Amino acid sequence: MSPRDDILTQAKDLNFATIGIARPDQLDKAKNGFDEFIKTGNFGDMGWMKDKADRRGNPLVLWPEVKSIIMLSMNYGPEENPLSIKKNKSEGDISVYARGKDYHDVFKKRLKQLARYIHQTYEQEVKVFVDTAPVMEKPLAALAGIGWQGKHTNLVSNDFGSWMFLGAIYTTLDLAPDTPHKNQCGNCTSCIDICPTKAITEPYKLDASRCISYLTIEHKGHIDAEFRVPMGNHIYGCDDCLASCPWNKFAVETAEPAFNPKNHLVAPKLGELLELDDTGFREFFKGSPIKRTGRDRFIRNVLIAAGNSGDAGLIEKIMPHFYDPNPIVRAMAVWSLKHLDGKSFEAEKQKHHPQETDEDVLKEWA
Repeated sequence: MSPRDDILTQAKDLNFATIGIARPDQLDKAKNGFDEFIKTGNFGDMGWMKDKADRRGNPLVLWPEVKSIIMLSMNYGPEENPLSIKKNKSEGDISVYARGKDYHDVFKKRLKQLARYIHQTYEQEVKVFVDTAPVMEKPLAALAGIGWQGKHTNLVSNDFGSWMFLGAIYTTLDLAPDTPHKNQCGNCTSCIDICPTKAITEPYKLDASRCISYLTIEHKGHIDAEFRVPMGNHIYGCDDCLASCPWNKFAVETAEPAFNPKNHLVAPKLGELLELDDTGFREFFKGSPIKRTGRDRFIRNVLIAAGNSGDAGLIEKIMPHFYDPNPIVRAMAVWSLKHLDGKSFEAEKQKHHPQETDEDVLKEWA
């Protein structure tokens, strides 16, 4: 058996969904697109993308000895279409990928097993990456034949739709590359049309600073007013563009137990989430990637969802956050109440406005 076929067999035995091989010198087109993305400033405050742009755009800068890049995927397909939660406005919408165990831990452990096998069997060096280094996973996966980058810039597969985690093994082992995958989006614009904040500015171009996933996960400050109503009940991430893709008709539910959703992370009640203090937040999201966002930013998101809910029963859950020590939380408590109940807002304004000193909170009272 050739090294290539041997590695493919080992990958299947480890329950990877797909595997493909790319060369480290094939990223010129993707690098040009990434350079434009950086130049326009569409990365928001994810400064690390700009700081390591040279390594991201050229694997040989990251590791000059690499000869082959083995791209692998794991399927995390949901049981049902995640768009269905949109109508339940008193419940929070958590992105499918974050409803189970943290995929970084699961995927990296599996990748290390395969990498160890390659190292021991073929005496070649290996490096393993799962969203932890400047690696252009999606373009590399497309070059390796795993799928193609759709108009939303995410990877799409004939077999798994939009629901794939990606990881990479860089190696000094010289392997023949796979044929890049053909783009099969055609004239479809479903992902562009559904985006609540118009973050997909044109086919294959994303303004990450407008993306709900960025706003609810990466963005550390106040979320601009123009995005709050479009956010709806999204409290961590957004699957709208992924879930709308017609290729999901071929998707299958994940067979990986670790990716099965935890009951309390599927449509959690906003009122219950608003009661979480820091200790409660850490316990509630133990083993989840949501924990890394931190309690304050997460409550910021939940308060926006509460303001959009139309549920007057949430008013009493919002009120305690006027006294939160974090100004981001206080500001969104003000916005949430104002958007939910104008009369209650005016009454509370008389009590709290004179004592407030934070400029961003005062803007919400105005």
